Amino acid sequence: MIAGMIDRLNMFMVLARERHFGRAAESLGITQPSLSSAIKALEDQLSVQLVRRGSRFQGLTPEGERVLDWARRIVGDARAMQAEMAAIRQGVTGRLRLGVIPTAMPRIAALTGPFLTAHPDAGVTILSRSSDEIRDQIAALELDAGVTYLEGEPLGHVRTRPLYRETYCLIDRSTATGPADWAEAAARPLCLLTPDMQNRRIVSAHLSAHGPAPAPRIESNSMLAILSHVATGLWAAVLPRALAQGLPLPQGVCARDLTGAPGHVVGLAVTDRDPPPPIVAALLEVAAAIEDDSLLID
Repeated sequence: MIAGMIDRLNMFMVLARERHFGRAAESLGITQPSLSSAIKALEDQLSVQLVRRGSRFQGLTPEGERVLDWARRIVGDARAMQAEMAAIRQGVTGRLRLGVIPTAMPRIAALTGPFLTAHPDAGVTILSRSSDEIRDQIAALELDAGVTYLEGEPLGHVRTRPLYRETYCLIDRSTATGPADWAEAAARPLCLLTPDMQNRRIVSAHLSAHGPAPAPRIESNSMLAILSHVATGLWAAVLPRALAQGLPLPQGVCARDLTGAPGHVVGLAVTDRDPPPPIVAALLEVAAAIEDDSLLID
């Protein structure tokens, strides 16, 4: 009975994520009638209606939203228990699902490399995600952990560990040397990341504090697209120093540190579960060693 309920709760979570019976059934590898039957059985078991039904999925009822919170806790605990028993038998195994904000990608191997060395039977899937996606997907059990901004915007119910402080550079074709300031950056024609990225919201706040609100004619979620426009000499960009150091800059393009802002802490966020799943606990141990050894901290 318990196993059956956990299976149905997992199906319910997938339906809540996909918001479509057909897509959810396809994701689960079952037929749509089988999914509908499982959801109806869960509703009968709990004596509440979970899903608003019509000719198609119309969302969750208020009771469904509450059950979704419970489902995430129950399914998460069940998965963690299974993983812990497996770890007792054979050590840390499985695949860590890690969401990473794009600006942290140049540094991520400093975390995943030691993790994989310490746990040769584990694997890592690294997914580029916005900070909002990392928050939501950790809550939905779709990610085990994320590397994201730890300040400025809500993170949800997670545990965190700082890794490094993100600072910024003015990127342009210029013969200027030495640091730049935010007032200079605010006066330039800029191409910036798209507003759905927290880095863009951080940069826009700094620019607005030193000039008019930025209104870039070019926005992109691709660093390569931004650099290709900077290479023309017509635009400049503001990017994290880790990216400026980690990406090959086009010929003639230089990066100058921006002064006058303290930067923002980037770190590890994991599900707030006690005890954490073994693969997450192992990642936290590696992150603690990295922090102690100052391998990532600027």
